[in-house]
Amino acid sequence: MATFRKRGEKWEYRISYKDPFTQKHKLKSKSGFKTKKEAQIAAINEERNISEGFEQTDITLELYLNTWLTEYKYGTVRKNTFQIHERNVTQHIIPYFKSILLDDVKPIAYQKFLNHLTEKGYSKRTVEIIHGTMSSAYDKAVTLGKIKNNPCVGVTIKGEKKDKEIKYMESKDIPIFLKEIYKYDYIYWIFFKVMIETGMRKGEAAALQWTDVNLKERTIDISKTLDFQAKNSSELFGDTKTSNSKRTISISQTLTNDLHFHKKYQNQNKLALNDMYFHDLNLVLSRNDGNFIPKSSLFNAFSRTLKKAELPQLPIHSLRHTHAVLLLESGATMKYIQERLGHGSIQITSDVYAHISKKSNEIH
Repeated sequence: MATFRKRGEKWEYRISYKDPFTQKHKLKSKSGFKTKKEAQIAAINEERNISEGFEQTDITLELYLNTWLTEYKYGTVRKNTFQIHERNVTQHIIPYFKSILLDDVKPIAYQKFLNHLTEKGYSKRTVEIIHGTMSSAYDKAVTLGKIKNNPCVGVTIKGEKKDKEIKYMESKDIPIFLKEIYKYDYIYWIFFKVMIETGMRKGEAAALQWTDVNLKERTIDISKTLDFQAKNSSELFGDTKTSNSKRTISISQTLTNDLHFHKKYQNQNKLALNDMYFHDLNLVLSRNDGNFIPKSSLFNAFSRTLKKAELPQLPIHSLRHTHAVLLLESGATMKYIQERLGHGSIQITSDVYAHISKKSNEIH
């Protein structure tokens, strides 16, 4: 609601309102109008701007981004995706822009920010991911009426995209690794063997329950992933990486036999531990007490076994690539590999494995 008063020969308007974003009461005033009519027209325009959200010029970028994270991202995207956005905000965007106001980030200043990231040695892909966070946040700011234009539109991200070198275990090294990991501990042997033979992500393998396994039909339903950082059992199972990641895959007779034995092995543990066993989780790949295997334990077992076997150090995810390479070497098509790995499109599969396929064809 605007009020007007005459100060000397000039008129002034005063608008009292509640900022819809910060929820604080504010006062907007402007003087210097020759007539009351001029002040009234200006006040109407200013009230329209306020109602549409364009008056929040004093919102800091930090306040807005933190609100964007908690109000519009948390609980609406996968936990890993949220953590990426949060990391981009706290480790890159805010440290650079500091206490700048939301509306003061202009296209040239934003381009300098992206160039700064490139100059610091970040890959083009990393800069693109950070840019994705900022651009998405500003798109929402435009939608909410906090700003009129997104300063992130039309920027140039420097650098060249490097072909991502995938790491995988050579087929000749797989028996050596499996023999060594079996000596280390049986539960890790079955975990990593399942990964090699199915191409599952480690979170998908860790989330596998016996209700997902059909030993008679020799199939596995992959419909969830395990959150290794879950604070309680209700948060333990989450969605797969993408909707395409939900899939049913066939398994070999050898792996079926291994799982038959493993089920008997677990039943012995259930009988021995009784109510100390985590029956409710019904996990296929678990510790001896039925609880999930911590990510750090998987990492340590994998790394130590590679070292013990005198094999090159690899990330656990390399076993997923190992499975894909084994399929390529056996003559499988990209379409089959795409569906088995749960990629969103055959283009993704081709981008990752095309050079491996070419190498395999040259060998044969």
